Amino acid sequence: MDKQRILIVSHGHPDTSKGGAEIAAFNLFNEYKNRGIDTLFLARTGDQAHGGSVFSSRNHENEVLFHTAMHDWFNLRCVDSKHISDNFAQLIESYKPTTVHFHHYAHMGLEMVRQVKHTCPDTKILLTLHEYMAICMNSGQMVKQGTKKLCYKYQPADCATCFPDKSPGDFFLRERYIKSIFALVDTFISPSQFLVDRYTAWGLPKEKMVVIENGQLDAQISASKTPKSEDTHKTRFAFFGQITPFKGVDIMLEAFDTLPRKIKKHTHLDIHGANLEHQEEGFRNHVLKLIENLGATVTMHGPYEPREMPSLLMQTDWVIVPSVWWENSPMVIQEAYNYGRPILCSDIGGMKEKIEDGVTGIHFRTGNPISMAQKIQNIVNNPGCFNDIVGNIKPPINIQSCADAHLALA
Repeated sequence: MDKQRILIVSHGHPDTSKGGAEIAAFNLFNEYKNRGIDTLFLARTGDQAHGGSVFSSRNHENEVLFHTAMHDWFNLRCVDSKHISDNFAQLIESYKPTTVHFHHYAHMGLEMVRQVKHTCPDTKILLTLHEYMAICMNSGQMVKQGTKKLCYKYQPADCATCFPDKSPGDFFLRERYIKSIFALVDTFISPSQFLVDRYTAWGLPKEKMVVIENGQLDAQISASKTPKSEDTHKTRFAFFGQITPFKGVDIMLEAFDTLPRKIKKHTHLDIHGANLEHQEEGFRNHVLKLIENLGATVTMHGPYEPREMPSLLMQTDWVIVPSVWWENSPMVIQEAYNYGRPILCSDIGGMKEKIEDGVTGIHFRTGNPISMAQKIQNIVNNPGCFNDIVGNIKPPINIQSCADAHLALA
């Protein structure tokens, strides 16, 4: 039997792209490498050629950057077919992986899956699904375009309403094309059962799908079981992530803005995140106005590095996950649990699945600032609930167990 060689493909390198999917892929790569497994990490970056080549290295010869992009987001196709049919094919042919594990196809192109099967037909193909991009044209969020109304299932006619330049027939053909490539995948991996259910309802074979949560690195510092409020006389809440409409930051700020003054003076909200400046003007101005209204109640800290997460979590009491889309398994949930921090979250999707209401966290009605404000008041008025919930939190799956589960499929 040939020596095991695993190629992990990510749509970004965590040095430059801080998303949960990128970090999950890179953590898995490092764990394989630590075990002595021959592993190559291929991460997409900007499409400007590097010295005439679409490939370059970063940090280590086994970390390869792929300089490419997608020009056809409707059909999820690469900007230049030769990047796949020539360059990527040559990489596959020279490395001869026994397993290729795609952690995404965005910015690169679904054709990569077909190219693996064409170049190395015996290579096993794994694909981790992190959202619903194959099902939904609206950035894979399953939220109706220009609104915060949720989609409960795929319907070509509804998709055409969101994107009037396309017909229901266009969406039907898009579905058939994507499914023809997905048919080449040996196993689909999902960090949540909720996402599995969505994709099986869409038509993927249930027997090809397995749930494996994203593994966490061992906690770097001991989790404190004492709320920060005992030191500051304030209950500290924190948000971690991209500041976009889908993440519900505006809903969170509206909730804090509606708190009674006597409650507000005993709370503080820390926002750790980036990209507000890249959002649509109306959303951006609304967020900035709310921050101005809240004054000293909220602190905008800007972007953060993954290595800072442990200390940032230790500076807060409750983590808020206010997303208004279904989410699959936000990395911040596992990170918070790794350091014994309870979560206040929206009551849908993978958030609802991962966080048991009143046991390991608290739910509020999705997209409803009044509901969130009521839960915040309950938390502030009942400080003992912090210890009650922290006592129920179990450590998430570690990276070693996560790697074991993946290797069983490779």
